[in-house]
Amino acid sequence: MAFEQISGSGRGRVSYNKSILLSIINLSAKEISGVASLCANFGGSSLGKVFSSNYYEGVKIAQTKDGLNIDVYVNVYSNYNVSDVACRVQENVKNSIISMTEMPVKNINVHVLGVEFAKSE
Repeated sequence: MAFEQISGSGRGRVSYNKSILLSIINLSAKEISGVASLCANFGGSSLGKVFSSNYYEGVKIAQTKDGLNIDVYVNVYSNYNVSDVACRVQENVKNSIISMTEMPVKNINVHVLGVEFAKSE
């Protein structure tokens, strides 16, 4: 599956393999401090995710005529403000997609599914 963008000059189209976009989103979410991990097991069966073409390690993506709809599923460390982390994930994902692909982004939904506590030594 490929995601397409029409060139601003009207001269053609640029296609991006879905794995490229999913990797950009995954990496840009993980680089935010406070994000413990992306959730590989959100809702539904694991078998269903294996065969889903829009799922990759805590990220779902869909393209509409208005832009990309992105869902990111994360765990947050206990000593961070959840809403602050979610907002920074949204901003970083949007900036990364726009700067690397110039594709329009319609929605970025950050789902915080859990809190991880620091391991005591």
